[in-house]
Amino acid sequence: MSKEIELKFSATEAQLSQLRSHYGDFAVTEMATTYYDTPDRQLSAQKLTLRRRTENGRAVCTVKAPGSGLARGEWECENTDIQAALPILCKLGAPKVLLSLPELTPVCGARFTRLSRLLALPDAKVELALDRGVLLGSGRELPFCEVELELKEGSEASLVDLAKSIAKEFSLQPEPKSKFQRARELTGDNES
Repeated sequence: MSKEIELKFSATEAQLSQLRSHYGDFAVTEMATTYYDTPDRQLSAQKLTLRRRTENGRAVCTVKAPGSGLARGEWECENTDIQAALPILCKLGAPKVLLSLPELTPVCGARFTRLSRLLALPDAKVELALDRGVLLGSGRELPFCEVELELKEGSEASLVDLAKSIAKEFSLQPEPKSKFQRARELTGDNES
């Protein structure tokens, strides 16, 4: 299984500015995300998240699945068509249930700018991402700012230690909900 290990924190514009000043140069990526599910929410019922995101114009389809501890399953491929991406994602190891889904419909989304940079630790590489934008659902928008720390390689313990250190230094609060969960709440669909 491909896996993703990340920690997320809510932030203010001021905190993002402080982090940007502290850590220096960041790559800039413009992102637009659409999350999909079946009309009867089969993916949500299985705690699967399916999205199509453009990253500076490059289309990437991703499925995420529950994992253990901080890890969760994540598979992605470049594709402009979410339906055409499903067999590819399954070949990469995503849950086969994706192949038997009835129609998919857009549920909600997000539009944001990500500033990112790789931090090299003695026994890990961690991506620091500063996200600022809006969550989208049912014609409503909710502004957000958040900080993500994602383990790219190495020790999970180093990621956790770095996250604790940054959270303390910049007074960040953990963000327990994903962008998808918060955007879906805008639609009035609050299923877990």
